[in-house]
Amino acid sequence: MLEDANLRNDELGKGKSSTTKFTLGGKTYATNLFWQQLQNHDDPISEIQETAGTILEGSDLFCIRQGKAPQFGVCVSSEGHKKGDIAAAISVASALSDKSSFMGVFKVSSGWWYICLRNDIVLADGDMLFLNEIEAKDRFYSMLAVPDWDLKIAPAEWCLEGTEDIPLESLINKGSVVKLDKINGLRGMNLYLTLASAAIACIWLISKIVGYAIDWFLTKPVVAPVEIQPIQQIQQQQVEEPPEVKPWEQLLNPTEVMVNCYYSAQDLVKILPPGWVIEGITCTPSSITTSWRREIGRVLWIDKALDMSGLNFSSRSVSPDGSHLIASMPIKNISTISSEPNQDTISMTNTLNDLFQAMGQNISLSTTSFTSPRGNVYKALVFSISSNHDPLTWNDLLIKFPGLEIKTIRYDINNKLWQYEGAIYVL
Repeated sequence: MLEDANLRNDELGKGKSSTTKFTLGGKTYATNLFWQQLQNHDDPISEIQETAGTILEGSDLFCIRQGKAPQFGVCVSSEGHKKGDIAAAISVASALSDKSSFMGVFKVSSGWWYICLRNDIVLADGDMLFLNEIEAKDRFYSMLAVPDWDLKIAPAEWCLEGTEDIPLESLINKGSVVKLDKINGLRGMNLYLTLASAAIACIWLISKIVGYAIDWFLTKPVVAPVEIQPIQQIQQQQVEEPPEVKPWEQLLNPTEVMVNCYYSAQDLVKILPPGWVIEGITCTPSSITTSWRREIGRVLWIDKALDMSGLNFSSRSVSPDGSHLIASMPIKNISTISSEPNQDTISMTNTLNDLFQAMGQNISLSTTSFTSPRGNVYKALVFSISSNHDPLTWNDLLIKFPGLEIKTIRYDINNKLWQYEGAIYVL
């Protein structure tokens, strides 16, 4: 079914979280770092500088995570990070060093923090802070289909089977404290030479100032009195606070999400590693994740198949027993649109139920709401659909509803079953 699709390659913009740090116990913890495995252990700074200049251009802060698989994280100070902030992912990963694969969502001061570590590696998109609880839950759900987790942490109110509600503070306090530092800071001999040169320059400058001061006191000129004019008071104008951006005014285009997820899924199912079977595909507006299960193949064979596919995988990891492989790659840019809702909760619920009853199709609905930092309450209907029809078919129907947001699309290739999860904002 996927191979016969004729899809267009749309531009799309990657969703961003609203903040990059949280506070706990009077300390500031940095999140949203871009994580990579450290290859050059002898000269890590050179490797980090190269990453900052190519993969994540503009990065000016970093930290290094020691352990079984050393990594480094980089970030951009213009997005809110500061030198001296503590890397939250390192603190939790070190506290759970006995767990090689875990994921969790924690309610923090500024939102919901999602962390995902697989085979001792923090995934490239496994350190994210969301302002919206729905987005955090969707990111957590997108990884539940991946097997063999040592630990899954989620808030107790989510009522998810197989998860534990562990206080973040208990983990943070047991973990390592590693702070962000400047990438281009001077180190080693260069630092000592710079300090020495600066000290010599300061001594010379002080001696000159002292000499000029002595000459000035010995030959102090007579200065005429200066009439001091009163300073006029400048009245400050009050700046009006801009109106709050409503969640439906910056929605990721649902058509592009469905089309690009479908197109990326088509590329992934064409990869046929000998002796490996694809288990499923999970797509979000920012990335698509696939897992394979080994039957008679070797890790070398599937690695070669992925390398030869021509696809740009942001991360891949193999289970400790070598029987599963998980790979992720980014989704192409998705644009944002404004789509104002036009129905209240009851009207939209009745409309959707009546439509799906007429089609003979099941739909699961639930209500949700969240309060913005300014105290405004926004409501939405969360929906879930399982169908044999692909995203191109559902797109023509779903985009008729204003305020539509597609969160997650899963594809069970063995049963040819698609599952759609999203929300429709209501008045």
